[in-house]
Amino acid sequence: MMEETKTNDTLELKEKIVTEIKTVYDPEIPVDVFELGLIYEINIFPVNNVHVLMTLTSPACPSAESIPGEIELAIKAIPEVNDVTVEVTFDPPYTTDMMSESAKLELGFM
Repeated sequence: MMEETKTNDTLELKEKIVTEIKTVYDPEIPVDVFELGLIYEINIFPVNNVHVLMTLTSPACPSAESIPGEIELAIKAIPEVNDVTVEVTFDPPYTTDMMSESAKLELGFM
C-alpha cells in the first residue's frame, strides 16, 4: 500500500509540475514551453527534488538564459517541491515535430 501512495503522490506532483511549466512561454511564440515540446524529462527524486531536462528552440534563442530560470521558479512555487534543477540539452536537437498537436494548430503547422 505504501508504494501505491508514493506513486499517486508522485503522479500528483508531476501533474502540478506540468501545470506550472505550462505557465512559461517562449516570448516569441504564443505557446507554452511544454506544448512546444521543449521539456524532454521530468524526474522526481527523494525527497521531492525535481530534475527537468529540456531544450530550447535554438541554441541562439535570445530567451536561452531566462526560460530555464522561469521554469525553475515556477516549479519552486509548488509547496511540496524541495529542490529544482533545470538542465538544458541540445541532444536531440529541437524540431517542430516535438510540438503537441494543439501547438501545431496554434502556430499554423497543421
